[in-house]
Amino acid sequence: MSKYCMLQAVLSVFLVTGSIANSAAAQTPASEASSPRPPATPLITHDPYFSIWSTADQLTDRPTTHWTGHDQPLIGLVRIDGKPFRIMGRDPWNIPALPQTSMELTPLHTRYRFAGAGIEIELSFFTPAFLDDMDLMSRPVTYVTWTSHATDAAQHDVSVYLDADANSATSYEHQPVTFSRQQTASGQSLSVGTRDQAVLNRSGDDLRIDWGYFHLWVPSNETSQTSIAPHAADEFVSTGVLPKADFMDGVVPNDRSAPHIAVALPLGSVGTQPVSRHLLVSYTEGFGIQYMNRNLRPYWQRHGKSVSAMLDEAESEYAALDERGNKFDKELIADLTRTAGAHYAWLCTLSYRQSIAAHKLVADADNQPMLFAKENFSNGDIATVDVLYPSSPIFLFFNPRLLEAQVFPVLQYAAMTDRWHFPFAPHDLGQYPLANGQEYGGGEKTEEDQMPVEETANLIILVDAIARTEGSSSLGERFWPLLTRWAEYLKIHGLDPETQLTTDDFAGHVAHNANLSIKAIDALGAYADLAHLLHHDAEAKQYGAMAKTMAGQWVKMAAEGDHYKLAFNSPGTWSQKYNLVWDKLLDFNLFPPSVRESEIAFYKTKLNRYGLPLDSRKTYTKSDWTLWTATLAEKRTDFDAIVDPLYTWSTETTSRVPMTDWFDTITGKQESFQARSVVGGLFVKALDDKALAAKWRARATSSSQPATH
Repeated sequence: MSKYCMLQAVLSVFLVTGSIANSAAAQTPASEASSPRPPATPLITHDPYFSIWSTADQLTDRPTTHWTGHDQPLIGLVRIDGKPFRIMGRDPWNIPALPQTSMELTPLHTRYRFAGAGIEIELSFFTPAFLDDMDLMSRPVTYVTWTSHATDAAQHDVSVYLDADANSATSYEHQPVTFSRQQTASGQSLSVGTRDQAVLNRSGDDLRIDWGYFHLWVPSNETSQTSIAPHAADEFVSTGVLPKADFMDGVVPNDRSAPHIAVALPLGSVGTQPVSRHLLVSYTEGFGIQYMNRNLRPYWQRHGKSVSAMLDEAESEYAALDERGNKFDKELIADLTRTAGAHYAWLCTLSYRQSIAAHKLVADADNQPMLFAKENFSNGDIATVDVLYPSSPIFLFFNPRLLEAQVFPVLQYAAMTDRWHFPFAPHDLGQYPLANGQEYGGGEKTEEDQMPVEETANLIILVDAIARTEGSSSLGERFWPLLTRWAEYLKIHGLDPETQLTTDDFAGHVAHNANLSIKAIDALGAYADLAHLLHHDAEAKQYGAMAKTMAGQWVKMAAEGDHYKLAFNSPGTWSQKYNLVWDKLLDFNLFPPSVRESEIAFYKTKLNRYGLPLDSRKTYTKSDWTLWTATLAEKRTDFDAIVDPLYTWSTETTSRVPMTDWFDTITGKQESFQARSVVGGLFVKALDDKALAAKWRARATSSSQPATH
């Protein structure tokens, strides 16, 4: 920064900071009260690579980051009557922050409000992640909108500024990058990407994307300034004008001296009537996933749509989508509050965009949807079956076809007898973004560290849940021989599982696991239900009776006084029996209601400040499983007793990361995992409200969706 700019900034601090701080609270209407404090706040959330968050209470306290924690700084500035202020990001550090007066988080929107120097300004991030519309869900565009009005009845000259460096298009420091500007039919884009564009070049967990391009797009029908230059922020701070000359020196390493792409939007003379400006933030990559060694395009691009056409289309739909998004937010929050309370609605609000953004929606060779989850900060696997299982409620509630789009590629792989040789289901399809075959444990070679009962039961349950909610058993019919082989495996190994891992593999191998046994019994009930739907009457009768008999045996094997054991051979233990939820959700009614009732009563004696421990061995818990457990409760007071500590944790945890699902119930600190899709499992209570779920699913049924696999 120049000496002139630094001097102006210092003077600005002394001249305006005191008056702003004294007046900001009075300038914010009571109706604009903040949402509860989230662990981290989603700003731009699309997929595992395009995901930018704020991890501070104040948007100006820290740089914005990728969900992994690596800096992907977006700089937001505003000039009010010639005085510069920060409204996003920590830099430029010597420019005063305009006081933040509120933050509002809804399923689709994040809104920050700032006030001072006679104006109030709202900075809004809107991602139209409508699960009933796959084209919209897959479109990689977030709308960033500034809305300002005067609070003192005077007129003020206001302009806003957004700046991004190349970190959003690179995976590590010093990668060579290039910059460009392009014209579309209705606007202009500033873009940055790596020189090498090594498409789908590697897999792993703590990685960012380094192929494709990050874009700032501005509409041509509104006045704007754009720049590709190293010090555009300095010019905006000092003069309000961006550099006129673009950087044209070709490829450069991504370091501190590299150019930024920047946009300045003048709001003009702002009075009491609100004035708004907006732009689009996008990331496009050509190919998003490799499945069985074939590169697949993002779903929005399946018919060859160009990037420029996509951006123009997104702009043309901006106003209508924002109105639709506001209605969606209000209706969903109201419905969730009505069915399970404000604390539950908040937890679902937190989980909505996070869960979706841990997936990538692509099109297969027939242009059918395939949705791949990344197991964020947990080995980085792709299409992990025991990740699809806990996240399934959000998709069963809004659009089961998206769950089918996750399950189908796993079933297709498992049916490849030249690849998958085991009598049980696979754990995963590889490591993100390469879905070329299982890599976890023994992979395709040995049974070492496989999860045979876990994953087999998961898939049978999910196929039945899809059939029930879609009203079609075509997926089960297509893979019936495979499902039958798996049901035969569970018939032998399910009631009293041998020593093996479960989805909670961090807890280690367990033999005679009572909760895993429940899952196997539920899966046999699900297989019987599928057999009934497919008119395999003999199998339906046989496996239905078998599941009922096993449930009765389970009650005797697991009983220990007022609760049920962690493992059949482990007296003095207990565990959350969250897998029981499917017996209730899918109306199997295999287990007597007294099992749920006694477990809920016992769990209430084990609650800590931040929740119910997973079992008797440790004080840590999983938020997804805790919601499944709470959904077993028949009484609202019992449900609240288990869920309210989770709400408290979400507003008090010192682990400022995109919501972890694994944390300690005493300290509230993260154990591991963050930004994972499994938090979609929090929608399980809403899914249990069958009328409410049917209402929201109907939107996907009535919308134009592609044929299923």
